[in-house]
Amino acid sequence: MTTISTDPVARTEILARIRPASTDITNSDPVADVPIEWEYGTGIDMDDVVGTFVEKVIDYKATVVRVKGTDVPQAVVEGLRSTGAEHSAVVPVGLDKSWVEAIEGAGFDARVDDPQLSKKDLNDTDAVVTGAACGIADTGSIVLTHVEDQGRRAITLVPDRHVCVVKASQVVSDVPEAIQIVKPAVHEGHPLTFISGGSATSDIELSRVDGVHGPRRLYVIVVDDR
Repeated sequence: MTTISTDPVARTEILARIRPASTDITNSDPVADVPIEWEYGTGIDMDDVVGTFVEKVIDYKATVVRVKGTDVPQAVVEGLRSTGAEHSAVVPVGLDKSWVEAIEGAGFDARVDDPQLSKKDLNDTDAVVTGAACGIADTGSIVLTHVEDQGRRAITLVPDRHVCVVKASQVVSDVPEAIQIVKPAVHEGHPLTFISGGSATSDIELSRVDGVHGPRRLYVIVVDDR
């Protein structure tokens, strides 16, 4: 980025450098010379959309497993155990009943967020289990629209572990394609949460801190429903 200084001497020097560097630009509207053969929201060419999504999510140091639809309940339980959850998991009110039954059958306290759990209750809960709105292969991101199988935003930010179920049919190539999918939810007033791996940040000395903005452990179950 070039910043034009308020110092008149510096500004004159900078502009003097820019002028000879741009002498080859003869069209007053350079944008008109660049044809755009692309339609927003149609996605990008990709040999293996789901496979690329899985690779990108793993790059974020999340755990990913691929299962058949009938194996999801057991995979959810294994996800909870794998992330270190021992006692409890908050579940959205619209989560698949067979998943909730599996969680309870494995000895976990499935805390349905209805009525809404308090901040303390969420903080004291080991994990959260949700569905998803879509997955983005190009960025390795998961998008939540916080409808009934995903729950309100708070339950996906406070617990330390997140087990998220994404259907293969929900995975798209890039962000514009994902935006087309979640647009109806946005028009209905739902917030969006984009998840790219476990929550992490670093300071100016690059000291990494996990779990600042949300769950530090992410376990993704990709359901091969195609």
